[in-house]
Order: sequence, then C-alpha cells, then structure tokens
Amino acid sequence: MSNFKMDRTIISKSTFKEADDHVTFYKDKSPLERLNYACWMINQVFQVTPDSRIDKTVIQTRKYAKSI
Repeated sequence: MSNFKMDRTIISKSTFKEADDHVTFYKDKSPLERLNYACWMINQVFQVTPDSRIDKTVIQTRKYAKSI
C-alpha cells in the first residue's frame, strides 16, 4: 500500500453553476440515453468492453454459507 499514489490529473475545479449545468445535461436526455452513458462510464472505470465476459471467479456463493 505504500507504493499507492493518487492520480490528481483527473480532478478539475468548477463553480456551482457549472456543476449544475453538468446535471441538467443528463436531465435533458431520455432514460435510454442516460443508461447508455452509465454503461459507458462503468466500462471506462473497470476497463472492459461490452463484448468482454465478466470474471466470476472472485465471487463465490453457497446455499448454506456460514457467517464470516
């Protein structure tokens, strides 16, 4: 964890009016367009494409799992 360093190039400053305009951008879109934007953002965060398969090896479920 000592090698971790925050990437500060993503942060930007904006006024409250500019931030409000950012919200109104999505309010003017249809629900399908907003869903497409959300899917695109999730794909960017996790660095996947819509065609890639989900890695299910991380999650394991059991019917009668004991509480940890």
